[in-house]
Amino acid sequence: MGANQKYAAFLKGINVGGHHKVPMADLQLELRKLGFHNVVTLLNSGNIIFDSSVESISELENTIAGHLEKTFGFSIPTIIRSTEFICELLDNNPFKDITITKDIRLYLSFLRNDTDVQLELPWKSSDGAFEILEVRDKTIISVLNVSISQTPKAMADLEKSYGKDITTRNWKTIERIGKKLT
Repeated sequence: MGANQKYAAFLKGINVGGHHKVPMADLQLELRKLGFHNVVTLLNSGNIIFDSSVESISELENTIAGHLEKTFGFSIPTIIRSTEFICELLDNNPFKDITITKDIRLYLSFLRNDTDVQLELPWKSSDGAFEILEVRDKTIISVLNVSISQTPKAMADLEKSYGKDITTRNWKTIERIGKKLT
């Protein structure tokens, strides 16, 4: 164990459509019980920033997911990224060449494990609404035009190719997290 490092955790499937409710105050308390420091939650969808001396992201993911499942009574998949990773994404904005309109949504989907999916990138859905720009460092960078198709269909396309051990956040959420990391 080394010095404390700052991490961002992304929980999958909580507080969606009235299901799997997890109050953010309870979530903060449970992470503090695990010995994490400076625990901050953002929004109500399972975005957590915390400090830990544990250096293994895999160990952190397993510890948090296991504890939360015991505490809340249902599986809460957890994917973690380092501060450095999030800041690098923000510094090298992967969407800088995308023309933004009211119908364009920018997404990052975090994979828990490396993948050997071999899509020719950039990949577009058959209706042209959803595009995967690139996949790097267990992160899928994608764009959705909601005037053609809605988010649930795009996320189903992602899970079909990359599996269910994935969670997605919009770029605005990542920007908000970045502001809390610095």
